[in-house]
Amino acid sequence: MSEDLRDPPKPEEESSKWGYDLYPERRGEKYKTSWGKVLFGVEGRENMDKLKCERNVFKCVKNSPLVKLMMGALRSSGCPIDIRRHFSCEVCAHSVTGGYDPILNQIVICQNSARSEGMVQGVLTHELIHMFDYCRNELDFQNIDHLACTEIRAANLAHCSFLSAWSQGDASPFNVKEAHQNCVKTKALASVMAVRRVTKDEAINAIERVFPKCYADLEPIGRRIRRNSKDMHNAFLEGPMNGYDVY
Repeated sequence: MSEDLRDPPKPEEESSKWGYDLYPERRGEKYKTSWGKVLFGVEGRENMDKLKCERNVFKCVKNSPLVKLMMGALRSSGCPIDIRRHFSCEVCAHSVTGGYDPILNQIVICQNSARSEGMVQGVLTHELIHMFDYCRNELDFQNIDHLACTEIRAANLAHCSFLSAWSQGDASPFNVKEAHQNCVKTKALASVMAVRRVTKDEAINAIERVFPKCYADLEPIGRRIRRNSKDMHNAFLEGPMNGYDVY
């Protein structure tokens, strides 16, 4: 994962289309810190963070049912994963934990914010869904409807449970039925707004246009994952029955 696979710096207008301003190394910038943050131990540990991040990535590839399922599904779809080529631990803006770079077909894991194995698993699962959509569905990230669709799918399959919906303010005892859909919309909206310079109304309209179709698309996981359940393991076991390789 330490192999240098980056393009030359991109013009600001072009880089903003892909959210590169959130990933300084993606546009050829050296990460900048300050002496104050170094003295207090907040920053200045990039090499240690990268090593820890790469270890967590390796653990997820070996042990996470969802990551293994997604990697097997990508291989079955003609897009096999090489962890040294397609996963990269980097320093990012503190507002994000990871991202998918469609130019390099590479997943970024933010080593300075995704610090635990559980967080890395969440990042990998989310971004592997984007990679799967890019592989299988000819996804165009410059098309806001396409972007909204893949963000809906990632939130639907990888993030939203009743507890996460509650923490986002999307659930209450009176709207349990709608809680998951509201959580998915909130998460997708935040993701679209993070990587594209569009108005909130534009992002909401795109999400609403594609929501019914994209929310119903559960490939390749096949189910919505509930917290503290066996859903991850069951989805992994069902992968071959749905036509996907076991990684």
